[in-house]
Amino acid sequence: MSNAYKEAGVDVHAGYEVVERIKKHVQKTNRSGIMGALGGFGGLFDLGSLQYKNPVLISGTDGVGTKLLLAIQQKKYDTIGIDCVAMCVNDIVAQGAEPLFFLDYIAVGKNKPEIIEQIVSGVATGCQIAGAALIGGETAEMPDMYDPEDFDLAGFTVGVAEKEQLIHKENVQIGDVLIGLGSSGIHSNGYSLVRKLFFKDNQYTYESHFDELGEKTLGDVLLEPTRIYVKEILALHQKGFVHGVAHITGGGFLENIPRMLPDAMTARIHMNSFQTLPIFTLMQRLGKYTQETMLNTFNLGIGMVVAVPKESVQDVLHLLGTFDTPAYVIGDVVSKENYSQTLSSQEVIL
Repeated sequence: MSNAYKEAGVDVHAGYEVVERIKKHVQKTNRSGIMGALGGFGGLFDLGSLQYKNPVLISGTDGVGTKLLLAIQQKKYDTIGIDCVAMCVNDIVAQGAEPLFFLDYIAVGKNKPEIIEQIVSGVATGCQIAGAALIGGETAEMPDMYDPEDFDLAGFTVGVAEKEQLIHKENVQIGDVLIGLGSSGIHSNGYSLVRKLFFKDNQYTYESHFDELGEKTLGDVLLEPTRIYVKEILALHQKGFVHGVAHITGGGFLENIPRMLPDAMTARIHMNSFQTLPIFTLMQRLGKYTQETMLNTFNLGIGMVVAVPKESVQDVLHLLGTFDTPAYVIGDVVSKENYSQTLSSQEVIL
């Protein structure tokens, strides 16, 4: 049977090799609550071991989008898994969840264990940063669905929060200050436009250099993994500073910041209050994109926005200073109905 399956394009023995290769990476993500070992029919987690009084489970699932194409073309597979974890855990921590565990799904045209191991090593690194256990996953070899060099990657995470401590947009108040947490780069959104700009509209290569990017190649900058904000957001939340959180993903500032605000409120952003990363300056110059296009597509250098009480701003900045993530006061929450102040050239209303 196995020989017949191999003749059809599926190598079950390569699948067994993958499991053996990734065990050492999975073990690095162990945390309290894990039950059983890798290789069962389902991943087990003991929620009762965590001492939550009134727990609510928060789940999230996501992929990496067409950023995968850049990893495949550059044959660099060890960071794309961090992106996958980040896209999932950053979403659920925005609601106050402590990530508990993660599962990945990798679909390939041809199972190459050494490449799968690199992908999973990145997933495990992301899980370590987020404090989540990698308790299972699936590698599917589908030779007629994908070309031999291609793969797809998606993930799923579950977190927990006390019911009374969930982050709701109803907690946000007029006058709250918006703190922006710096991004590491483009993260994992907008890559269809990125690829069009650099490789279709213009014939740049991954080895191209630009003054804006310094010594780094274009390929290096485009594959910079997504920053994971779990520790920062949970630290702020545990101190009672957080009224609202927006993860700046697809849709950029214009779509994501309003998602954390009550209907009667909007956000005023001071565009000169934070450092726009060089890759975004470069793209706006090359593509001649308007500010609205940039705000509606990219994070511009801010990966998370937190609404905090005005009187807590200095304490918040001091706490964030204990992490490696840059933080900026980027704006405030204002009333839609009563806001009539004339905006400066560096201010936008979302």
